[in-house]
Amino acid sequence: MFTDRQKEIILAAIDLIAEQGIQKVTIKNLSARIHVTEAAIYRHFNSKIEILLAILKYFKINNSDIVDTTLKTQKNPLEQLQALMLSHFKLFEEKPSLASVIFAEEIFQNDNRLSEMVYTIMQGNEQLMIKTIEKGQETGIIRNDIGSERIALIIMGMLRLTITKWRLSGYEFDLVKEGIANWRAIQSLLKP
Repeated sequence: MFTDRQKEIILAAIDLIAEQGIQKVTIKNLSARIHVTEAAIYRHFNSKIEILLAILKYFKINNSDIVDTTLKTQKNPLEQLQALMLSHFKLFEEKPSLASVIFAEEIFQNDNRLSEMVYTIMQGNEQLMIKTIEKGQETGIIRNDIGSERIALIIMGMLRLTITKWRLSGYEFDLVKEGIANWRAIQSLLKP
């Protein structure tokens, strides 16, 4: 999907956003960071917005790979949800700068293309989670007196809040360990 140079630009932009904020993501700063000319950046992306869209596509591709792998390896819907949570916590722990980008709405609120892509990613994750919860409810593994949409909201909210607290604390706690503890609390609430 992306060339090696595009990936290099995307990853440099993610790091730059995490370190200095969205305003510092300029073609000039990116070219200096990866030691190429500005013209070299423009050969791959026409604008800063295109780079931000590419960051979201990059996340969407990684997210899809995680989801596909997780759903294939776990049979029980509750185990699938747990594996999805764990894999996302691991992804952000391995790439903390990605959390700074994905969970920063201010970056995307000024451009409809960016906010629509974020919303599409969010909707896709929510629908997948709802389907997995409904399978668990049908088999009696997950309580069915709470709607699948509400359960998905609770799980996604826990994921987002845990990652945001971790990021805002300066990454001072073990994200995976905290995520697992939070998941176990939710899991106990989901059992019939």
